[in-house]
Amino acid sequence: MDIPEQPFPYSADTEGVRIDVRPEFLDDESDMRSGRFLWRYTVRIANLGDETVQLLSRYWMISDENGRTQTVAGDGVVGEQPTLAPGEAFTYVSGCPLATPSGMMFGHYVMEYRSGTRFEAKVPAFSLDSPHATKKRH
Repeated sequence: MDIPEQPFPYSADTEGVRIDVRPEFLDDESDMRSGRFLWRYTVRIANLGDETVQLLSRYWMISDENGRTQTVAGDGVVGEQPTLAPGEAFTYVSGCPLATPSGMMFGHYVMEYRSGTRFEAKVPAFSLDSPHATKKRH
């Protein structure tokens, strides 16, 4: 039996690049007593434009329900700097730990056209809510 693909509840379009995100709370890997809450998030990056683009780097802002914020920046995503021709997409899965049962993430990817022009493709803000959250960010 095939399992249907889950929808992506968060989306943003920038210059022909669509970023879709689907977060998922990992109850089995979280430990409420020790203040360790873990999420997996799936990101799909689709080139809807007419020009080939490459993802060069990422920038994330991650905040927990108490307003503590951390920044994550670096080359590529999950060790890759994918190049996407028109109509192509790249999907990856990563994770995020928090010390509180809810939070939020947003950011951007630095993308580059073959011509050398760079732009920031917006990653939509998405909520990290666990069933244990008393303060929902979403």
